[in-house]
Amino acid sequence: MEKLLHYCWKHRLFPLAELYTTDGRRVEVIDTGLHNRNAGPDFFNAKVKIDGTLWVGNVEIHDRSTDWYVHGHQHDAAYDNVVLHVAEVIDTDVTTHDGKSLPQLQLSVPDTIRQQYNQLITTDDYPPCYRIIPSLSRLTVHAWMSALQVERLEQKTNDIARRVEQADGSWEAAYFATLARNFGFGINGDAFETWAQHIPLQAVAHHRDDLFQVEAIFMGQAGLLERREERGEWMNDDYFVRLRNEYRYLAHKFSLQPMDARMWRFLRLRPQNFPYIRIAQLAHLYYSRQAGLSQMLECKTIKELLQLFLTAPTPYWQTHYTFGHESSKSEKRLSAHSRNLIILNTAIPMFFAYGRHHSREELCDRAFDLLEQLRPEDNHMIRTWQQCGLEVSNAGDTQALIQLKKEYCDRRDCLRCRFGYEYLKGRN
Repeated sequence: MEKLLHYCWKHRLFPLAELYTTDGRRVEVIDTGLHNRNAGPDFFNAKVKIDGTLWVGNVEIHDRSTDWYVHGHQHDAAYDNVVLHVAEVIDTDVTTHDGKSLPQLQLSVPDTIRQQYNQLITTDDYPPCYRIIPSLSRLTVHAWMSALQVERLEQKTNDIARRVEQADGSWEAAYFATLARNFGFGINGDAFETWAQHIPLQAVAHHRDDLFQVEAIFMGQAGLLERREERGEWMNDDYFVRLRNEYRYLAHKFSLQPMDARMWRFLRLRPQNFPYIRIAQLAHLYYSRQAGLSQMLECKTIKELLQLFLTAPTPYWQTHYTFGHESSKSEKRLSAHSRNLIILNTAIPMFFAYGRHHSREELCDRAFDLLEQLRPEDNHMIRTWQQCGLEVSNAGDTQALIQLKKEYCDRRDCLRCRFGYEYLKGRN
């Protein structure tokens, strides 16, 4: 397996005996180079001595040397600066685009590494490396968890940067889209982000002092005021009719086009998570002017952020979960748990992204401080890691574990994982 051979080269898992090329020249590996995960040679800027001569260049690795031709490297000038070709099976000579014959090194994956790797990728247990966790040093765990935490924040930063670009450089609009997405709480996240892109904030700003008009635009742009299959029932609901009429007036005024209402998901949703309720809460949050980007950036504690995102819908929604169907009265405030999720997935990434973009280191530091202040998430995946012996103290730890599962465990990418590295060393 080629990627396992990459792993052995990267971590210098070489035989104890001296290394020689296939034509008998002694090889000394000074620097294995920088692992390249994109197009081009596998390792950049490696340093190897061949018969006492130091070569600095790239290294290409294959299962079999004939793969050099299968992949067409002999026609690609990008491989002309390869100084060593490594393969587990040497079955042909290889030449570059400029006609140079390359020295080749036969390198085998140690049996213990192969066995350990097969255990990792074939077991049905989660996490597959659970045996190694109790024996890991606190330093090893802390270093890898910190790296994963940063990796997850950077991933979210990239998402925010994409929204800024889509919004023609508007951080306020990108923040609104990020906030909206997380009001979908997973199931309706994509729909809420699409909805946010259909909200013309500059136009809505002209009517921000009128909550009814804000809600009319918000509901209307969600496509929730024109659902034909339920219109008959809803036409008897005075609030629905007034909202719909107001939206039609505003849609004509600002040339608005609603999103496709079929994007919204209702199946298996608790009523308090219905898009109607979440949009009504967002309308109130927007109308109150308490949760804009500038207000959020002024917050320094979890307590301040919890207060910032405290919102409840208009009186109509206190007795409704959908149009035309009255229910028992409930304030339907955004719960503390939901606000914690909003802080985790909206505020903290925004602090980090905005701070990095504007070179405000204090905002980046605040993101990490807030992660430490926030209580850890509680779900089956987190509890499983805890049962393996991993200590989980705050939301920073749980975000690291979510990143670990999604980007490494689910993809069986154990060769890039620090825990996987320790497992392959045979310490279990």
